[in-house]
Amino acid sequence: MTAEGHVIFAIASAIFAKRAELTPELANGDWWHIIPAVLLTCLLPDIDHPRSTLGQRFRWISQPVARAFGHRGFTHSLLAVLGGVALLQFNLPQTWPVPADALHGMVLGYLSHIAADMLTPAGVPLLWPCRWRFRLPLLNTRSGNQLERIFCLALVIGALWFPPGMPHFGADGWPTKLMNNVQFGINRLINLRYD
Repeated sequence: MTAEGHVIFAIASAIFAKRAELTPELANGDWWHIIPAVLLTCLLPDIDHPRSTLGQRFRWISQPVARAFGHRGFTHSLLAVLGGVALLQFNLPQTWPVPADALHGMVLGYLSHIAADMLTPAGVPLLWPCRWRFRLPLLNTRSGNQLERIFCLALVIGALWFPPGMPHFGADGWPTKLMNNVQFGINRLINLRYD
């Protein structure tokens, strides 16, 4: 996925996470904290590729990481996410000026990158060092980034359409209500067609 695709996908993820209230910090967080935090980390996993947007700017980090792990290796795994969260927890003093919603946004941005790369045929090694690749190849890079752009923009529209304040997961949660709304819409379209 391109850097542009990752940025748009990260914005869609942030909108959805806030509206779906994935964590209390994101639900009650400030957009001015969440969006910059998501954008700050949404390209970070590609530091393992010297030709990536960040890799070109930080070659002194990118080249050793690429030699040690290769592209879409450790930096695209859940172990990297856990390591980053642990590093933030251990190294941040209690008076750290970064708000909790921004920290959640940083984790969300990193995870959005991994999720977006799972949509490509190459997939990601979520359980690194295990070599299994997790993928749902919806986006083919050979067809160019136009499909990627349209897909990611559709996700932004879908996230904006998602009604805020929906109840959490469960029998009466937002997934059930969302599916009921989709089913209602489909039934209406079918009834309009036959009326």
